[in-house]
Amino acid sequence: MTHALCRLFIKNHENVTDATVRRKHGTLASTVGIICNLLLFGGKLAAGLLTGAVSITADAINNLSDAGSQIISFISFKLSSKPADRDHPFGHARIEYVASMAVSFLILLVGFELLKSSVTKIFNPEETKFRLISAIILAASIVVKLWLCLFNRQIAKKIDSQVMRATAADSLSDACATAAVLVSSLVLRFFGIDVDAYVGIAVAILILIAGIKVLGEAKNLIIGEAPDADVVKSIRDIVGQYPEALGIHDMVVHNYGAGAIIASLHIEVDGSVDVFKTHDTVDNIEKHLSEALGIRTTIHMDPIVTGDEEVAATRAWVAETVHSIDPAWNIHDFRFVRGETHTNLIFDLVIPFECTLSPREAAEKVEQTIRTNDPHYFTVITVDRE
Repeated sequence: MTHALCRLFIKNHENVTDATVRRKHGTLASTVGIICNLLLFGGKLAAGLLTGAVSITADAINNLSDAGSQIISFISFKLSSKPADRDHPFGHARIEYVASMAVSFLILLVGFELLKSSVTKIFNPEETKFRLISAIILAASIVVKLWLCLFNRQIAKKIDSQVMRATAADSLSDACATAAVLVSSLVLRFFGIDVDAYVGIAVAILILIAGIKVLGEAKNLIIGEAPDADVVKSIRDIVGQYPEALGIHDMVVHNYGAGAIIASLHIEVDGSVDVFKTHDTVDNIEKHLSEALGIRTTIHMDPIVTGDEEVAATRAWVAETVHSIDPAWNIHDFRFVRGETHTNLIFDLVIPFECTLSPREAAEKVEQTIRTNDPHYFTVITVDRE
């Protein structure tokens, strides 16, 4: 169904790297969501009024808020597809993250209001009636919401959209909520027990959990989080295809939204090779990363000594010494400066964020260990986080 809709309404729908095609996918998904949720709102509102069930009426209001969320998504796709300009040189794709956060606030608001009305009904009970048409509407709503969840997930995966992922999560929680409401209606019909208010509380909790999850994901994306492990591995794999790249470190990946990933990294190269030849290799790597992954990359060259046996042996000894302190620690950018009275060992020490020592304490511990083993060595250590 998803593929058929995309093929019907979007020309050249497979080319999702094109900003216009991507925007049309988001617009299609939002439009489908608005139509479905408005229809569900009308049907459930009628069912809620017929039965007097607060859970059904609240579920109807939830669908109305979902339609509002889809309108936010619709607008966000329009805005996020705007090209880069002087004030926003990396484009506007992160607007989707803001939209995702707005959707989460709507979800939380609906959950809170449902919780309040359900608790109120416990202390001020009202008669609830069973109607077959209401059960049919609820069952149909579950099917529609599950399909919307699958539809939005497929679109989200295809165009890498956070706001569509949030919408898919919302649709799944709605399906669970409506299923709970349907169960309460059936319990009333066959057992004569009115659990409407208690089911309303359960539904509200499900909605609140979904809202908190969406809010957390949007918050992390806006603040900035660690890059996807698959992206990091892909970058390392491509750089590793070039024998001139002897090592890779200090990788930083910035995500400015779908299609706007920027990375910087350092590669170690043989210092004895002509700099123009090495620079040509770096250009080729940057081009390769752009074509294969769509990532704009800036690479810094770190020349190292490769033909000196003493330097190589000392570097290996320092690395082993660092590993003996903590297996998670590592070094890079190693330089060896001989002197008449002592030798300077200059390198970067890499420690994980989980390390309980401060960068200064870690550097002092490494320096003390090296000096204890060989007082001839002096160290100049720069500490990096993993």
